[in-house]
Order: sequence, then C-alpha cells, then structure tokens
Amino acid sequence: MAHRALVIAMLPAIGLRVLAVLGFPPALLFYADSFAFLREELTPGTTRPSGYSLLLALLRPAHSLTLVTVLQHLLMLALAVAVYALLRRRGLPGWGATLLVTPLLFDEFLVLLEHMIMADAIFIVLVAGAIVLIVWRVTPATAAVGGMLLGLAGITRTVGLPLLLLTAAYLLIRRYGWRPLLALLVAGVIPLGAYATWTKVEKGKFALTEADGNFLWSRTMSFADCAVIKPPERLAVLCPDMPVEQRPYPPHWLWESFSPLLKVPGTANRNQLAGEFARQAILAQPGEYLASVATDLTQLLRWERTAVDEKTPYKLPAAERPLNESVRGVAESYEGGPAATRVVEPFAGWLRAYQRFGYVPFPLLMLALVSALAAALVRRRWDALLPAVAALALVVSPPFLAAYDVRYVIPAIPLVCLAVGLTLGGRSPSSRQSAEAERETLNVG
Repeated sequence: MAHRALVIAMLPAIGLRVLAVLGFPPALLFYADSFAFLREELTPGTTRPSGYSLLLALLRPAHSLTLVTVLQHLLMLALAVAVYALLRRRGLPGWGATLLVTPLLFDEFLVLLEHMIMADAIFIVLVAGAIVLIVWRVTPATAAVGGMLLGLAGITRTVGLPLLLLTAAYLLIRRYGWRPLLALLVAGVIPLGAYATWTKVEKGKFALTEADGNFLWSRTMSFADCAVIKPPERLAVLCPDMPVEQRPYPPHWLWESFSPLLKVPGTANRNQLAGEFARQAILAQPGEYLASVATDLTQLLRWERTAVDEKTPYKLPAAERPLNESVRGVAESYEGGPAATRVVEPFAGWLRAYQRFGYVPFPLLMLALVSALAAALVRRRWDALLPAVAALALVVSPPFLAAYDVRYVIPAIPLVCLAVGLTLGGRSPSSRQSAEAERETLNVG
C-alpha cells in the first residue's frame, strides 16, 4: 500500500484525540477568551476579531461544545493529510512525507488547541491550508480560494493579516501573472472588507479591532521611561508608576487593576492614546524596545514547553474547574446544559502523561526553520520560501506587537514541516517551467 506509513501514523494520532474527547468533555475553556467567543450577542470584537465567534454561531443550534472540538480535531488531521499529499506530489517517499507530518499529528499543544474553545486551531488550518493550496498549483481559482482562506484567517486572528501580503508578494516575485495575483487579493479583501464594514456600522470605525494600540502600549511597559519619552500631558496618564525591574509581563498591563490604561475612558479613545504613547516610546527608546523583543525571543531557545511546577493555562487539568458565575450562563446556554470541563480518568491521566514529552522542542523547530530558509535559497526551492517566511512572520511578530506566548509559536509548526519537505523534494512543474524561461531569457540576451 502506497500510503501505509501515513495510515500507521494516523491511528495513534486519532487515538490521542479520542483521549482528549473522552478525558476532558465537553471541551477545554480558556479564561476569559472562550466565553467571549461563545456569547450570543454577535458583534465585532473589541480586543480580538470575531471570525471564530461566527463559526461558533453557525454551530450553535447543535448545542454541543463536543461538536466544536471534534470538528477542530478532524480539520487538523485533514491538514496533516493535505501536507502529506503535497510532499508526495513533490517526490518524497511515503515514509519521508509521513515523518515530516508527525509533528502535526502528535504535538501535544496542537491536540490541546484543537480541544479548546479558542480561535487558534481554526486559524492554523486556514493559514496552512491556504499556503498548501497555493503551493500545490497556482491558478486564478486556487489563488482565489487561498486568498479567501487568508482573509478569513485575518478576521480570526489579526496576526494573519501580513500573510495575505506575503503571499501576494510571492506571486508577484515568481511572475505567475496578474490573474492569480488579482484573484488572491480580491478574494482576500472580501472577508476583511466585509468585517471592517460591519465594525464601521456597529462601532463607527472602519477596522478589525479596537485594541492594536493597547497591545503595542503593553509591549512598551517592559521598558518605557517617561523621563526619557517626555510624553505630552494628555498621554502622561499612561506612564507606568513602578520601576522597570518590578513590572509584570506585558499582557498583565491590559487587564490588571494597577494598569493606567484603565484610567482612560472610552474604548476607541483608549486605543488611540495607547497607540500614540507606544509609538513615542519606541521612537524615544528604540534600543530598549529591541532589547525587550530580543529577550522575549530567547524563549524560543527553551527546550521545555512548560516546567512541572509552572502555572500555565496550557496544562491539561487534573481536576474539574467549576465555572465562575459571571460566565457560567454563557457557556451553559451554548452547550444547552452543564459546560464545565470534566476530568474523566484514566483517559485524562494518560493524555496528561503524554503532554510532558509529546512535543517538538522549540529549539529544534527554529533550527528546522532556519535550515529550510537556507536550503530553499541554496537549492533554489522558491516554493519553500512561502511557508518558511510565513512561519517566521508568525513567530517573530508577536514579541514586536505585544509579547511572546508559547501559544503564538504553534501555528508555525505545519508551515515549518511543509517548508522542510519542499526543500527536500523535487521542483514543481511551474518551478521547472520558470527555470526554463529564465534560461531562455539569458540565452537570448
């Protein structure tokens, strides 16, 4: 059987996801994001776009969080099959293509995100699916579908917005013609424009969120010194009042009661002033800004995802977590009954044990990414550059715009696997045709 290796690998991968469904019904809930996504009142999000909320709304009539998580598990398995199929198409043997998709099948954090009511799993499928489709074959039709997927990714998580431009640049540099490029951009802009128009109607501002300035301001709390920045009086209220060495990690400045951000009235006004302060802080202290980003990026050299005694929302629970009264109604309305995450042994314990070792260490992931970028340039595997550069953008941009979080690195996993496989495989027909065209041009010259 040509795909025996993949079938053998898929069976335990499916088993891991069955353990998640049996061990942690109906789903894992992330405070407070999951409940914001689950609310019945569909409005454009303030701190995050509502693309994932729209998907949950479509599934709401079923009243089943289990349906949501099972769908997310199935989509990730389908993505692994799609990456495998593309790598086989590029000449890799079955065992080689299977080996390269094993992180998609077995990484514990992917299984965790698939079982969580969060936008991340859908975002990963949308981004990686779009790039797989475009690399598979560039036509106006595939470019249009890919652009639509990237546009949907942008209204699911705003960090996906640059990927549409990166993909457009790829089509332009590779000279695939104006039709695929136009199809990609038009299809990508449709969901983005529709969502921004919805925000304009609801909130009076043509935008995807009202928090980009807040997040960038929180980034500057790692270093901001108002004695150096000298902000005008209207921005001075956003100056931190504690020494740099005592300041908590940037995300805490968005929500905690000590944050001066909460002193600014009005959502739109707060976001605007925070953005102005952040830009002035970065211009006044560029060295400190880059040093803060570099410090965050050193987390990529950490071998362990989480330490045994580390408190993190990304560990599978050992006991049921009762829902707070403030959010219980939201979750139970969606579920049509009790919605708190239950812990069912022994299935939960088996998956918790697997979580301690079942992952790709980030140093190895980054080594694979750097190697793929270098090999793509040396071997002239230009198709590999698209997933590699997209992965790099997803990994590097959060520390510049907000802060590092282990969750923000995970979307790079399928893209890195794809990039490595494309550098090892053969050239696509379009690549060979491009190379022949280049040679003919040189010969004519």
